[in-house]
Amino acid sequence: MSDYKNIRGKKVKFLTSDLSGEQSEGQIFYSDTNNDFKSVVASAAFSSGGPLITARTWIGATGTQTAALYSGGTLAPNTRFVNTEEYDGTGFSAGGNLNTAKGNSGAAGTQTAGLHAMGNVGGSASDDAEEYNGSSWTNVTDAPTATRDIDAFGTQTAAVFLGGNPEPDHSYEYDGTNWTASNDMGTGRYTSGTAGILTAGLAFGGYSSTANTANTESYNGTSWTEVGNLTVAKRDGASGGIQTAAFFAGGAGTPGGGDTKSNAQQLWDGTSWSNSSATLAVTRRGLRGTGASSSAGIGAGGYTGDNATVGSNATEEFNITVNTITAGAWSSGGNLNTGRTGLAGAGSQTAALAFGGTVATPSTPQNPYKNESEEYNGTSWTEGNNLNQARSGIAGGGTQTAAIGAGGLPGGGASNTANSEEYDGTSWAEGNNLVNASYNRAGAGTQTATILMGGGNYTNPPPSFNFISNTEYYDGTSWSEQNDMNTARYIAAGCGSQTSSLVSGGSASPGTVANVEEWNGTSWSEVNDLLVANQGHALTGLQTAALQAAGYDGSLTAAAFNYNGTSWTTAPSVATARQSLAGGGEGSTQTSSIVFGGTITPAPTGYQQTEEFTGETTALNIKTITTS
Repeated sequence: MSDYKNIRGKKVKFLTSDLSGEQSEGQIFYSDTNNDFKSVVASAAFSSGGPLITARTWIGATGTQTAALYSGGTLAPNTRFVNTEEYDGTGFSAGGNLNTAKGNSGAAGTQTAGLHAMGNVGGSASDDAEEYNGSSWTNVTDAPTATRDIDAFGTQTAAVFLGGNPEPDHSYEYDGTNWTASNDMGTGRYTSGTAGILTAGLAFGGYSSTANTANTESYNGTSWTEVGNLTVAKRDGASGGIQTAAFFAGGAGTPGGGDTKSNAQQLWDGTSWSNSSATLAVTRRGLRGTGASSSAGIGAGGYTGDNATVGSNATEEFNITVNTITAGAWSSGGNLNTGRTGLAGAGSQTAALAFGGTVATPSTPQNPYKNESEEYNGTSWTEGNNLNQARSGIAGGGTQTAAIGAGGLPGGGASNTANSEEYDGTSWAEGNNLVNASYNRAGAGTQTATILMGGGNYTNPPPSFNFISNTEYYDGTSWSEQNDMNTARYIAAGCGSQTSSLVSGGSASPGTVANVEEWNGTSWSEVNDLLVANQGHALTGLQTAALQAAGYDGSLTAAAFNYNGTSWTTAPSVATARQSLAGGGEGSTQTSSIVFGGTITPAPTGYQQTEEFTGETTALNIKTITTS
């Protein structure tokens, strides 16, 4: 008689704590703590990833879930894109632009060896083809025919392009140099799903003649063979995988033959399609996907409205895993007692400090400047003792019980101040003045090892203003000048420590900048720019692991971005677009951050909302075994 050990090769264990590790899949154990039998099981789910930098639809997508390449794209009625974006499993960064703006193209290959061909250029079908080397695109031999709404699979040097408009049954092979016409498909189609490599490919769904098709065909490097149909005929979704394990998510097509947008997913096991238990969080069509199997894929872009005039930048990852993945996200915290903009922040997500700022409305042209300070305990804000000097554009740093505030505008038309104050967790005390009176400076570090950089210098009378590149240190007693930044700017943001800090964006002549600099304790160095020029944003974390949130990039934005010490990638957006907000200082990290206050309308009305960011987490999917 067979028992569980003979079937699974593992004994039923008696444990006082739950199992851990992916190798625990299928293991049954008895929990002495809960008095239950439990098991570790795999499940299918979508989770949010960092959004596209530029929202669009019908993008060329290839690669894997952790190294994807998205290029080109379309927005109706006639906008085509050159944009290329690279996904690293967390968010998107900017890659080299296509030489020709186009959408509705086919794509094959990897993130560092990609192929993008044919598609829609200027409203007409194109035969254009380009190869990507991980940084730039090069024009290669044109395809044999001009076709749009085409699909593809394979590698850069062994690719298959199939279907499309106006030749929906044709297919072509590319060997890295030349194109060759291959055998026609049995069912002509366009905007279908694809998976696999040149000698073992798969095409499924799409639009055929006058309706969506459920037809699936496999390719062996020579000819096409009909295999099992989709459970629901559909087109225009995200697809990926291999010939024996593929997925098709979202798109247009519902049970009963409808053509409305879908959030459903189907999975292919090499023989037949089945409906997945996982569904997209954002229902849409025109999204594109990629992935190396049916258990790890990605879908991004598309559109959710009635037509493709407004694209989506949503990204979702699909996984079948024993881990429950909770995507990184912002959540609402307790509101400030006094909503304001131009305030400063210090501390961490569970022990933050907010101080200074201004509340301005159309009915208060003199902009009441604030001296209030508030403490946050992870749930709610409590009024603390006030600053000695009310002001906006104050720079801050440190912790909730050891903070510093310096500079700022005291209001009433007065010049900016050099005043600095220290907070001991109870009250503010005057400290020594800055070397240079200024406001809207970026700051980082601790109360006894602070760095301030950049800012603006406003003096009156007569009224005058200039950007500054100045850097100053505070040692707990006095301020001293250090080497200047390369770019003078104000309303920038800073994070890190006194000897290893980061400053990003800001306003400089003639406008908002994307410039980023790193400080090594002695001098500033230019590094990779922000993905989008931005001012008035929050920046938390370390020089090598920073999180930028919100700000102004031509309009108020909710976008967020991660920095890894080398490059910027997209991150989950905050709920409310705003600028001149504050964030936690010392103690805040890239995966545990807090932002609060800011401006939410063209008239600078102070905002009360607090948002907290928690990075992605994974936990083993442990189920209690029951008799039901």
